[in-house]
Parts: sequence; C-alpha cells; structure tokens
Amino acid sequence: MKKLVVSTAVSIVVLALCAGIAGAQSATEREITQLILDGNEYSKKNLKDVGDSASKAGSLEFWSSGGLLQQVPPGGAPVRDFDAFSLDAKHIQVITLVEGQAAVAQYYSEGSMKPKGSPAVPHYLTRVTEVYVKEDGKWKVRAAHWSAVTGGSGTSQTSLDQ
Repeated sequence: MKKLVVSTAVSIVVLALCAGIAGAQSATEREITQLILDGNEYSKKNLKDVGDSASKAGSLEFWSSGGLLQQVPPGGAPVRDFDAFSLDAKHIQVITLVEGQAAVAQYYSEGSMKPKGSPAVPHYLTRVTEVYVKEDGKWKVRAAHWSAVTGGSGTSQTSLDQ
C-alpha cells in the first residue's frame, strides 16, 4: 500500500511538472504567437496582407527577396492583394524581452503565394525574425528580417514602390 501511495504521489508530481512546462509560456509569448497565426489566417481568407502592422516609429526590414534594407513607414507597407495565398507559420519561438512591452519572434513561413501583378512563388520558404513592441495596447513590428531557406524562394518584391 505504501508503494502505491508513493508511486501515485510521484505520478502526480511528474504530471504537474509536465503541465507546468507546457504552460510556461508567458502572456507575451502567447499573444505574439497568436498574432502571427491570426495574420496568416487573415491573409488566407481575405487574400490580402493585414494592414497597420508596423510601429508608429516605422520598421526596418530585410525582405526575403534579397533586396536592400527597407524603411517601412508607420502603420506598415501598403497592403498587398493576392490571387492566391497559402502560407503557414511553423515552429514559432518567441523570446520576451520585457513582459508586455517587447519581444522577438522567430519562425519559418512556408507555402505558396501569388501577389496580384507579380509572379507566383510556388515554394515560398523563409526564416523570419520579427521584433515586436506594444503600442496603445497592440503589438507592432519594429524590425524584421525574412530570408529564404535553401531550396525555397522568397517574395519578388524588392521595394515599397512595387
């Protein structure tokens, strides 16, 4: 009987620890992860980018096309429309810099897309790093770097003028 009680107690402790590890994500990490997933779902459903994504100070960004550093204005780049969009964010990792104020997200973006007026990208595969800041209760991008993974492609857009 004593062995059964000890065994049960050990099992409860192990389950509690596992639950704690699984639930160890901070509120900031959960919010940023959900923001990324929601953005992809919005674009799939509406065939356009989510608007108003950049910080009120703008955002410095390297895009997956391999172009030069872009100074994205406050609110974000002009919204792109798509003929097709099926990108998924995968393996999202968020590092909280200041809880509720600043974080860095790193993940992969994979799928295909066809921006209106631009060539289709049938195997879009990039690594993404985005720096987020919270402004007026909303997470905004302050800096980003998108780089194509070997064997994949980035976007064809190289500047805000396209």
